Amino acid sequence: MSENKAIKGWCARRAKAEAKKDTIPLSKRAGSVVGVVASLLILLFFVVHQTSSTGFFTSKFGPAETFLFYAPALFSLATTGAKAFVGRKNVLRPFEAFNLGLFTVAFVWLFVVFPFDFSHFADVLPDFLQFLVQWISNDIAKVLMAIGIIVTPVMTVYTAALYVFVRRKLS
Repeated sequence: MSENKAIKGWCARRAKAEAKKDTIPLSKRAGSVVGVVASLLILLFFVVHQTSSTGFFTSKFGPAETFLFYAPALFSLATTGAKAFVGRKNVLRPFEAFNLGLFTVAFVWLFVVFPFDFSHFADVLPDFLQFLVQWISNDIAKVLMAIGIIVTPVMTVYTAALYVFVRRKLS
């Protein structure tokens, strides 16, 4: 019984703290725009891989894999941009929870299919920058994806619950 009270107390404290920080300051909103631009550049990196046929995306990278690879990232960009525009966090938490769920599905699917060859990951970068990502192997990528498979469902539930608790505090 006391454990249940401790969890409720933690949730209430967390919701109260998040409700106080629901309005996003202009500086963080500007930072979100910078994050969107950086994310677009990373997406461009993968689009160049795909359109240049570098070998990074293998023959297993079909329409389903393409959707699951790009959709969560694009949805995340839209959510971040909307947060910068709206200036409130909790309003967009349901979309964040949905996106995290989509990331979970994508991680699982892409882990099982694994349509990548990381020996070609650095191929689209100029020679002087290739060392930055050349160390990433298929095994390292799979470990990172496995971590994503574990973390994203937890974050999905946490984000959805946080939305509910913060919404109660704000109303």
